Amino acid sequence: MADLLAALAEFWVPLAVVLALLAASAYFSGAETALTGASRPRMHAMAQDGDRRAAIVKHLQEERDKTIGALLLGNNLANIGASALATGVLVTLFGAAGVAYATIAMTALVLVFSEVMPKTYAINHADAVALRLARATLLVVAVLNPVVIVVRWIVRGALKAFGAALPEYQRLGTTEEELRGVIDLHAGPEPDIRRERAMLLGVLDLDEVTVGKVMTHRRSLVTVDADEPAKAIIDQVLASGHTHVPLTRGGPDNVIGIIDTAALVRAVIAAGPEAGNLDVVGMVQKPWYVPESTTLFDQLQSFRQRGVGLALVVDEYGALMGAVTVQDILAEIVGEIPAKPAPAAAASALLGVAPQGDGSYVVEGAVSIRDLNREFDWALPDQDAATIAGLVLHEARMIPSVGQVFEFHGFRFEILRRQRNQVTSLRLTPPKLQGAGAPE
Repeated sequence: MADLLAALAEFWVPLAVVLALLAASAYFSGAETALTGASRPRMHAMAQDGDRRAAIVKHLQEERDKTIGALLLGNNLANIGASALATGVLVTLFGAAGVAYATIAMTALVLVFSEVMPKTYAINHADAVALRLARATLLVVAVLNPVVIVVRWIVRGALKAFGAALPEYQRLGTTEEELRGVIDLHAGPEPDIRRERAMLLGVLDLDEVTVGKVMTHRRSLVTVDADEPAKAIIDQVLASGHTHVPLTRGGPDNVIGIIDTAALVRAVIAAGPEAGNLDVVGMVQKPWYVPESTTLFDQLQSFRQRGVGLALVVDEYGALMGAVTVQDILAEIVGEIPAKPAPAAAASALLGVAPQGDGSYVVEGAVSIRDLNREFDWALPDQDAATIAGLVLHEARMIPSVGQVFEFHGFRFEILRRQRNQVTSLRLTPPKLQGAGAPE
């Protein structure tokens, strides 16, 4: 043992270099992991607040190809250099057997101290490590960038030769899919967290959901006949509770204008006893028609530009389908706001949904699928139907009878009431209750 230590002492310089290279390899491994795992939104916010190190991290993340290329190049140089020096020393000491000794020793040292340990620490403290190593990494990238450019040129050329060319520029940013993933991870048992998640996802859905999914169908649309006396029109508008009411003539589909309830109230107050003689038809706004395929985002922008609060929705043939308001769009973000406060003991604040003691729900057919998914964190498909009754009709391919039971998408649907061809009420049992004593 003394002879071995004495022999190793003669090679203290190359051994010290080996240890330094292992330390450099640990730095490269940790820096790569930290810069990859550091929160881009947090770095951006800190950079906006004037943090220079965060600005450097943000720059390195934006130049991902250069940064990762330089760190990988440095890591490989350090590992190969350390292995080569260690092999030379051990071959000198032990002959041919030194190759095996060097392989075993360097594999263990590199794996434990230069890869697993720094990467484990960095992934658990990504932001802090990235900030700490920001300036050093920027220097490394600047020094090694010329070599990285040559390597990237060779790689792109080789990939192009095999028909796998890469784009010249790849945007690095927070995509909508990444945002949705982050929002989905914002989870917890508290109802407030679930509602926060639904609100954030509702904002992202504005450019995907169409007005046809959230509109009030013409069957449920409150309208007023223009041929009624002024007093009757005023009473009906005030009793409706709506901010805008369509005014029709000769039938519910012939809308001649939109009554602004607030403007009507001001006119009634100003007219005083003569309110019954008001020319309500002359006060209406011109009806505004929009296609049912209009996205909520575009419709919201149009509401802001026009300064009106209601639009009539038509299909591709120009037939009236219903109406959409600013409140309908806002409800997609914040959820439905009931006119009356829900009872404290209610398990659901969603209108038209009555929780049952066995865990099922009695649901009105007109309840929106999106509202159900939002309220109970379900995943019922809403591509082909807007309401729960529409989903049953779409999946069943028939007009169901009262008492019929269907199972779609893991849910159990029992038809409770039907009015003509319309399903007005059904019992819905979630998947977790299937086979667990759900009523038959």
